[in-house]
This record gives sequence, C-alpha cells and structure tokens, in this order.
Amino acid sequence: MPVIVVEVMPKAELLDPAGKAVAGAIRRLGNTQFEAIRIGKRFELHFEGDPNTALEAARKLADSMLSNSVIEDVVDVRLDDSKAKVEA
Repeated sequence: MPVIVVEVMPKAELLDPAGKAVAGAIRRLGNTQFEAIRIGKRFELHFEGDPNTALEAARKLADSMLSNSVIEDVVDVRLDDSKAKVEA
C-alpha cells in the first residue's frame, strides 16, 4: 500500500526544549560534533487510490490538523515510494 509522509517541525524562531535536552544528553555521552538538535513529527498516511488526489488531501490535513500553524511548519509532504516497494 502506498504511503504519504508528512514532516512537521517547530518554527525556527521557537525554543525546542526537547531538542536541547537530547543535545545535552548526546554531549554528556561524549559526542560533541552535533551543535544543535531539533525534534519534529513524522506522519505516515497509508492510502488507496490516486496518488495526486491523496497528496492534495494530505497537504490539506497537514495544514489543518497534523500541525499547529502557530508554533509549527509543515516542511514536507511527499509520496514515499520506498514503503510501497517493501510491502509489495
């Protein structure tokens, strides 16, 4: 079954306390190569039917329900062909 992936991230100008906590933990473990970490959300929408119609519906859902436009940006809505190949 084909999958659409929606990725949502906090707006760049907002603090990301979860990302800061993970970055601090990584530094405490001795890995200093990563300067900052931001944590977002990924949704996988499995669908049947026309991919173009499903993508348009996913974009609308991403803006209206899957993200909070006050604090988050929808950064990507795409058809994930790799999922369809794995399940085939």
